[in-house]
Amino acid sequence: MDTLSAFERYLSTEKRASRLTVAGYLRDVRFFVGAVGGDEAFDPTRVERAHVRAWVRALYEEGLEAASIQRRLAAVRAYFKFLIRSGVVTRDPASRVASPRVQRTLPRFLSPDDAGRLVEAPPPATRTSARDRAVLELTYGAGLRVSEVTGLDLLDIDLDGGLVRVLGKGGKTRIVPMGRKAADALRVWLIERARGLAGAIHPTAVFLGARGGRLTPRAVQRLVEQHRSVCAENGATPHWLRHAFATHMLGSGADLRAIQEMLGHTSLRTTQRYTHVDVDAMMRVYDRTHPRARLAAVPE
Repeated sequence: MDTLSAFERYLSTEKRASRLTVAGYLRDVRFFVGAVGGDEAFDPTRVERAHVRAWVRALYEEGLEAASIQRRLAAVRAYFKFLIRSGVVTRDPASRVASPRVQRTLPRFLSPDDAGRLVEAPPPATRTSARDRAVLELTYGAGLRVSEVTGLDLLDIDLDGGLVRVLGKGGKTRIVPMGRKAADALRVWLIERARGLAGAIHPTAVFLGARGGRLTPRAVQRLVEQHRSVCAENGATPHWLRHAFATHMLGSGADLRAIQEMLGHTSLRTTQRYTHVDVDAMMRVYDRTHPRARLAAVPE
């Protein structure tokens, strides 16, 4: 039995993991197989807990970050759980190997002014400016991941209702409001799209690349890199627009559960990170404006 091929099929068909998730899991498990197996044929039934611990120790010694080690170990655990389920092995050698502690950082996001400047940055004179503006407006206006934006099809867009149907992580579908400005930008782009671009045109994709195929996530990243100089604070990435969506919604009084649904988070704990961001912003406003806070900073 080719356990890696079987594991790949399991992730794709039963777990319905995304293509990128499957590729990442397989890559991390192959790292493990190469390190533990050496020059010999890899036999998962002969792997002991000591092998896994030695491998984790070696990753530490290589200077790998804790988050990367944690991710690789999680992939190996998933692999052995699959082997137990398949009857290949009877125990999981990675089950009691401690994961490194990862310090959770608050999500970085754009201020409302920077988010506005960024989405309005594409110059109107370029051929693809309508597309670029729609991509940025939708990323910020609906809080979408880059892969979700580039994966949109024409039937996913409801301009009259101001809604977009998104295929998120794990193949889960959700309906998200997009906002008036995002809908307006999409209307302009869809007119340009209908006129066609050079080369073949993808029949269903909302956003097209220069050759008429589906726009790639890397192209969206380059788009933001191209215009992030307009932001006053620390640049920008596409994901910062998604974080800005959540933070600005929360700051305006949106319900945390509603934000969770719109972002497509499985756990409310993931969404709760934005409450800490908002508390930080609140404290900065307090320190800047409250008389007692300002008086405390004045020496007697």
